[in-house]
Amino acid sequence: MQLAAQLQAPLAAAAWTAPAADPPKIQALQQSFVEQQMRLWSSLLAGERESLGKSDPGDRRFAAKEWRDNPYYDYLKQSYLLASQLLNRMAEEAVLDSEAKSRLRFAVKQWTDAMSPANFAATNPEALRQAIASQGESITRGLANLLGDARRGRISQTDETAFEVGRNLAVTPGDVVYENDLVQLIQYAPATKQVGGRPLVMVPPCINKYYILDLQPENSFVRYALEQGHTVFMVSWRNVGPEQGRYGWDDYLKLGIFEPLRVARRITRADRVNALGFCVGGTLLGAALAVLAAKGKDIVASVTFLTTMLDFAEPGTLGVFVDEAGVRAREAAIGGGGILPGRDLAYVFSALRANDLIWPYVVNNYLMGGAPGAFDLLYWNADSTNLPGPMYCYYLRNTYLENRLRVPGALRNCGVAVDLGKVRQPAFIYGSREDHIVPWHAAYRSLALLGGEKKFVLGASGHIAGVINPASKNRRSFWTGDDCPEDPEAWLAAAPEQPGSWWPQWAQWLEGFKGGVRRAPRKSGNADYRAIEPAPGRYVKQRAQ
Repeated sequence: MQLAAQLQAPLAAAAWTAPAADPPKIQALQQSFVEQQMRLWSSLLAGERESLGKSDPGDRRFAAKEWRDNPYYDYLKQSYLLASQLLNRMAEEAVLDSEAKSRLRFAVKQWTDAMSPANFAATNPEALRQAIASQGESITRGLANLLGDARRGRISQTDETAFEVGRNLAVTPGDVVYENDLVQLIQYAPATKQVGGRPLVMVPPCINKYYILDLQPENSFVRYALEQGHTVFMVSWRNVGPEQGRYGWDDYLKLGIFEPLRVARRITRADRVNALGFCVGGTLLGAALAVLAAKGKDIVASVTFLTTMLDFAEPGTLGVFVDEAGVRAREAAIGGGGILPGRDLAYVFSALRANDLIWPYVVNNYLMGGAPGAFDLLYWNADSTNLPGPMYCYYLRNTYLENRLRVPGALRNCGVAVDLGKVRQPAFIYGSREDHIVPWHAAYRSLALLGGEKKFVLGASGHIAGVINPASKNRRSFWTGDDCPEDPEAWLAAAPEQPGSWWPQWAQWLEGFKGGVRRAPRKSGNADYRAIEPAPGRYVKQRAQ
């Protein structure tokens, strides 16, 4: 009963936040919980087995045989699961508005995830078995791992010695052809003898490094686009320091979007460019296109949005971190200048999936004394990027908190009113079905905002793995349909599921916006924009401290 007692603390919090909850229903939940715990305890004393607390499908915390075969560990597991279920039910019964209830759900989940008996050396049978088998060496290694991570300020999720940007990550050939105080612009070497007349400019998220789109050759989205006959340019955001701490949202539009579009167009002498934005890179790109529309500048032929929010009415779990008090505190601290450390954002993203991105590594690294494996996605995930305070605060307030980007004329960027309805470029909009950062319903909402022809594709898996799904591996699946009703679930019900990667669907769509073909250039840049240094460039190698 000890674990159940430990989990009672948030029950009191739930009760205090919901004084109007139905007392008989709460009493019934508590009575059922006590009865189940007593049955579980009695069965343990009698040497019998009860199956009362069941884990969710895919829960890997209790995979070791001891959790099933040993009566003591089976009891610990079930007692914990029963208490967790009670907490979640109590949270659901709380009479709160939707935002407050979302915060309560998240807080309860964080607490229950942390209190799993698998997370403690004394109650983890694998850790105890490993300590005995290694004669205590695993404990020594675990303490060393803990001290090393404490110095780094983060939990190691991958073997960081296995990767290096420019050696086995971000190795697609190319050159930096332009740079300013905020970005470098990479032009990649062509992979075909002929290329489209219009270049493709990729805008990755500014809260991470660009090479998520150019990991290793076998899973590089950049390489795939080159193989389809596109001249690809990549925006590489600087890992900003105190000297860039004054930059705001408009600076990111001017230096990070407009300048790369202009330079790519000048180098290729194209009438227009095709543009792609990923996550917050897509949000910036959407705002930039609205500015161009307001100014009557038609320089973008098509736009691709990958897991992007333009309407923040359904921000998912990230929304629990944003409220008026929190935003005001950030504005007071760094809104006038300063830096948001990348590690702060990295921790938030990991906390969204603590049972995948925090606690397994606590167990493996510290309790078991193990070393994490080599995984390129997790290496990239740990390579965080700082943000200027003014830009970050503007983004928080006007998107997550007040959701003003979707309202015509509610924002003024670069001196003009922003109206996404005037963005009339054909748009390819991609969402990931299991995305915990940009829920696919939120990505789907962009259809109602943009003014041009739109195509929506939904991929399987999450925010990153859903996007980085190479066509050559023929994995997972996707959904697509021509009719786009207002209700996303109605769209999904009518959209056929197709096996494999969604990349070929995107390539086929983008083919119509190439602007003819021309001979592939023999070298990067031109007389005005000469190669500065080979890709991946200096900016992407700057690590957050």
